[in-house]
Amino acid sequence: MMMLRRIALIGTALPRRCGIATFTTDLHAAISQTDPRLIAEIGALTDNGQTYDYPDIVQLEIREGVVDDYIHAAETLNGGEFDLVCIQHEFGIFGGEAGSHLLWLLKRLRIPVVTTLHTVLAEPNEVQKSVLSAVIEASSRIVVMAEKGRQLLRQVYGAPMEKIAVIPHGIYREGDFQESDDFKQKLGFQDRSVILTFGLLSPNKGLETVIDALPAILERKPDAVYVILGATHPHLLRREGEDYREQLAERARRLGVEHAVVFANHFVDRSTLLDHIAMSDVYVTPYLNEAQMTSGTLAQSFGLGRAVVSTPYWHAAELLADGRGVLVPFNDAGTMGKAIGDLLTDDAARDTMRRRAFEYSRDMVWNRVAERYLDLFGDVVRRWLPLAAPSPVLRPRRVRDLPEPNLTYLEQMSDDTGLYQHAVGCIPDRSHGYCVDDNARALLLACNLSHHAGMRVPDLMVSRYAAFIQHAWNPDNRHFRNFMGFSRQWLEPRGSQDSHGRTLWALGECARSDPHTGRRQWARDLFRMALPTAAEFPATRAQAFTLLGLDAYCAVEPGDGFAVDLRHRMASHLLALFKANATPDWCWFEDGLSYDNPRLSQALILSGQAIGSDCMVDAGLRSLRWLAGVQTSPEGVFRPVGSESFGDKRRRPRIFDQQPLEATAMVAACVAAHGVEEASFWVVEAARAYAWFEGSNDQGLPMVDEDGACRDGLRPDGLNQNRGGESVLAYLQALIDLRRVLGIANSTARTDPVLIRAMRA
Repeated sequence: MMMLRRIALIGTALPRRCGIATFTTDLHAAISQTDPRLIAEIGALTDNGQTYDYPDIVQLEIREGVVDDYIHAAETLNGGEFDLVCIQHEFGIFGGEAGSHLLWLLKRLRIPVVTTLHTVLAEPNEVQKSVLSAVIEASSRIVVMAEKGRQLLRQVYGAPMEKIAVIPHGIYREGDFQESDDFKQKLGFQDRSVILTFGLLSPNKGLETVIDALPAILERKPDAVYVILGATHPHLLRREGEDYREQLAERARRLGVEHAVVFANHFVDRSTLLDHIAMSDVYVTPYLNEAQMTSGTLAQSFGLGRAVVSTPYWHAAELLADGRGVLVPFNDAGTMGKAIGDLLTDDAARDTMRRRAFEYSRDMVWNRVAERYLDLFGDVVRRWLPLAAPSPVLRPRRVRDLPEPNLTYLEQMSDDTGLYQHAVGCIPDRSHGYCVDDNARALLLACNLSHHAGMRVPDLMVSRYAAFIQHAWNPDNRHFRNFMGFSRQWLEPRGSQDSHGRTLWALGECARSDPHTGRRQWARDLFRMALPTAAEFPATRAQAFTLLGLDAYCAVEPGDGFAVDLRHRMASHLLALFKANATPDWCWFEDGLSYDNPRLSQALILSGQAIGSDCMVDAGLRSLRWLAGVQTSPEGVFRPVGSESFGDKRRRPRIFDQQPLEATAMVAACVAAHGVEEASFWVVEAARAYAWFEGSNDQGLPMVDEDGACRDGLRPDGLNQNRGGESVLAYLQALIDLRRVLGIANSTARTDPVLIRAMRA
């Protein structure tokens, strides 16, 4: 046996009430007892909306429906010096269609995986087959608990024979063959013939068949009692309460056998469970479907030497062959009653069957099962060839290797009013009309294209974006309106602080760099009118957007004392926020990360540079370096803060949904950082963020079409196929910003050996 140091078991875990939770916990205990030097930990799957008081052996929790948790689990396992991961697979315990969320974990693991399949479907649907095939592909070995499982894996899923191992379900209590009388006395069933079923109650267990058989059994054995041990399945209990148990009780009353049915409505501990099994004369599993690959209740009762009557589901058909039990047809109360009655009235036959089961099951005791798992784990680890972590798709490169900005889709999304907000697929969505946010971004892009890329946006388009902004200005309350319907009717008297700040940003840049003299003057005039409104904005991002506008405006109007003073005041406030909130572990302006995060760093860097404040520049650079680390995945790809994280406080950001705006902001902030600190780090980070658009992301999917359209986001299930106005602007802005910084870097690369290597990659 190879010396293993640390392993992880992924599955449900006690105190969650399900069969796999019991199996995972028991396997952990058996492995730990068999090899005390080995550190074994559990990663527990938690069902939606539930919480459990897990024991210390559970070191990782994965919420069933939260994709981020699967990705975080992979990162934790990869970085935790684990030798191997053993996954307990059942379609119903993992989130996503057919448990597909598990693939988020599997495709990121860089350590070997052994997967135990608790269900193997003979007739899977397309999604089930696809998911399980991917699980098989990602696993070094697959464990099933019956030969039927091996056959199905070969015939239905095409799994290679050498990848499949058969290890039986573990059972408790290694020792001598036990009689039932003492246990009956202990539990109050003396002088009774006990028929037992245990497990979580649910309709697929077929308990009606045994109740229907009781009249015939009682005719032959009047002292017989049917004990149904187990709580109602938690999922069924939440949906329907105790309706199923009450239906069974009513069925017994109608048949006149209620005196012979005992409901023990408990989720019992191991000792109590074993005592109940030991007192039984006949154990019954009357399941209704043959496609039951594994039954822990069957294995445990069989292993304690009970006489078992069962329907011929796959596990039972294999385990009870050759006289080790009795198989009866599905849903056949007559045959069920005869089989149980025969065993209760023939002590010799029952005793012979019990001893056959007991002797056959000695290799099923947990310590022997654990030894087989450990041998398998050791063999897998010996043969494992570590996989190299994937590299980002894009590395810093020369400007000529980047595409030219393509304005085709931007033109399609614009009409004679302005830029549409949204699209259905790639078709402009008129029902959502327009907003000043996007038209301000469009004006900003047009100015940047002209100023930094030497590319003219058609003047008619720029004029329409400017006209929209002018029309958005409400002189009565001195705010910009934001949302306009397709009917050209404003939907509000004033917009948000953020939309006002973004519009000031666009006006400031237009005042500095629009090639049209008249528009530059218009932008200066409107900027001056709208700026006082922003002076008292408390919103942090609104202040950052205003600062970006002030950076451009003050470059052409340095004598505007109000603007200069406001810039100093807002930048000082941003610096104060950073000092108040930043710690070594959380180097940021606020308690949480949300949207457009890099703009805060960018605003402080540019303002500090203009004001001459090294403290501001340093805080901007420090915060941006920290954010770059937070937004880089272990695989080296840009991973912007997902919108599901907005509002979280000082927590690792959740991964989805990822939006183009975040990648654009990171590129722009890195360009600003490179302007004050010519380090290759900023070029690499800008290129990493831009690469998100080209497919170097968590899904490996390109966001951009050949006509310049960009998808609206990256979700757990793939791309958001809509291509709205904000997204196309974000992509084009990121492209020209990267071209800009690479143009600078290419001219200085010969003096920077780090950058030389990056350029050649």
